[in-house]
Amino acid sequence: MSVISEGNVRGENLFKDISADGEDWQPTEIESLCMNCYQNGMTRLLLTKIPFFKEIIVSSFSCANCGWSNTEIQSAGRIQDQGVCYTLKVKTKQDLNREVVKADSATTRIPELDFEIPPYTQKGALSTVEGLLDRAVAGLEQDQPARRAADPEVADKIEEFIQKLKKLKEVENEFTLVIEDPSGNSFVENPSAPQKDEALTVSMFKRTVQQDIKLGLRADDDLEEEPAGNDKEDLRDEVLSFKTNCPECNAPASTNMKLVQIPHFKEVIIMATNCDSCGHRTNEVKSGGATEEKGTKITLHITDPSDMTRDVLKSETCGVLIPELNFELGMAAVGGKFTTLEGLLKDIKDLIVSKNPFICGDSGTSDRVEKLKAFGEKIDKIIAGELDVHFVLDDPAGNSYLQNVYAPDPDPEMTTEKYTRTFQQNEDLGLNDMKTEGYLEEQ
Repeated sequence: MSVISEGNVRGENLFKDISADGEDWQPTEIESLCMNCYQNGMTRLLLTKIPFFKEIIVSSFSCANCGWSNTEIQSAGRIQDQGVCYTLKVKTKQDLNREVVKADSATTRIPELDFEIPPYTQKGALSTVEGLLDRAVAGLEQDQPARRAADPEVADKIEEFIQKLKKLKEVENEFTLVIEDPSGNSFVENPSAPQKDEALTVSMFKRTVQQDIKLGLRADDDLEEEPAGNDKEDLRDEVLSFKTNCPECNAPASTNMKLVQIPHFKEVIIMATNCDSCGHRTNEVKSGGATEEKGTKITLHITDPSDMTRDVLKSETCGVLIPELNFELGMAAVGGKFTTLEGLLKDIKDLIVSKNPFICGDSGTSDRVEKLKAFGEKIDKIIAGELDVHFVLDDPAGNSYLQNVYAPDPDPEMTTEKYTRTFQQNEDLGLNDMKTEGYLEEQ
C-alpha cells in the first residue's frame, strides 16, 4: 500500500482544495541542487487538488545564489480509462490565453511546422497556449551557444525554427495545436463553456499496449488469459467484486460489477464503486455488446416533469445536445451512465458549473461565472418542467438508450434515428483500421 493510501486510511487529508484561506497549510520545503549553478537551492512541494484535474503535486524551485527558478506540476490522481486528444485551431490572440493542463505523458504537436514534443521530455505544467510556445522556445535556445561553437550550420537552422515558433504568437496565420495524452489527465480550456467550442476538438482513444507499459499499467510480459468456457449466462445472476482505489480520496475501495439485460435494448455491464472512507459513490456503464453497424440519434421532446423519471443509458461514446440552449457535450465527458434523465441533467450541471476549474478562485472572470450560473439555472428549469426543450442522445456506436414509457408502442414525444457514421466518427471509434474479415488469410 502506498504512503498516500495509508494516510487516507488514517483520515489524514493530504490533498486539500486550492484556496486563499488556511494560513496553517504550508508547503513542504526540501533543500535541493540547482541545475543552473550547481549550488543548493530550495524546492517547495504542495499537495493539492483542483476540479477536473483532481489531485496534483505542485513543485516550485528557486535558487538564492543565481536567481534561477522553475515550477512543475504532476498528477497525483488515477490514470483515466482512456487517453484524450485535444486539437485546437488557434485563430486569434485570445486563443493564446487559453489555460492548458499538460501532463508529462502528453505529446504536443504543431503540424504546420512539423514540430513535436515527445512524451516524458518535459515535466507536467499548468500554463497557457502562449506559455507552451514560450517553453518550447526556451528549450531550443538553451543549448544554442554550445551548438554555435560545435556546428554553426545546425545552430542557424534551429535559430530559424525558433523564429517561426515566436512568430506563431502573432497569429498572423491560423495554426493547430495538438495535445495527445494516453493518461487522459491533460486538458485545454473551452472559454465558450457550456456551449460547444468550434475551434476545439476533443476525442478519446484506447491506449496501446506500449502506452500501458510506459504508464506502468502492465508489465512487459503481462498477458491476459482468456476465460475458459462461456460463463455469460452465469454472470447475469452474479455480482462480481474487485479491489480498487477511490477516485476522490485514493483510499482502498470495492467496485461491484454485474451484467444486466435492459428491456427492449441489450445487455450492459454496470460497475458501481462505494468508498467507506469519504462516502464517494459512482457508477459506470460499459456496453456488453459490439459496436452497431449504424449510429443512433435519440431525440426526446421534454413536455412534462414526469419525463425526468425515464431511464437513460449513456455510453462513453455518446454525446448530449440541447439545441434550445445551444449546448453540446462531447462523448466521454461524464463517462458511461445508467441513471434517470434527471440524474444525467444533474451530472451535466455539476460538470459544467460546480466542477469547472476555470470558474474557481482567481481563474473565474465575472462574465464567465455569471454565464455558467445562468446555464445551471436553465438546467434546473428543465428538471422542474418549466422549460420546453429537446434532449438529444447522439451515439455513433449505437450503444445508448432512452426509455420509451409507451413500449412496446411508439413514443409520441421521442424519435430514434439510425445513421451512417462519418469517416471521422469511425476513426474516433477505432474502426477504420479494424479488419474483422479475412485477416487469417493475410498471416
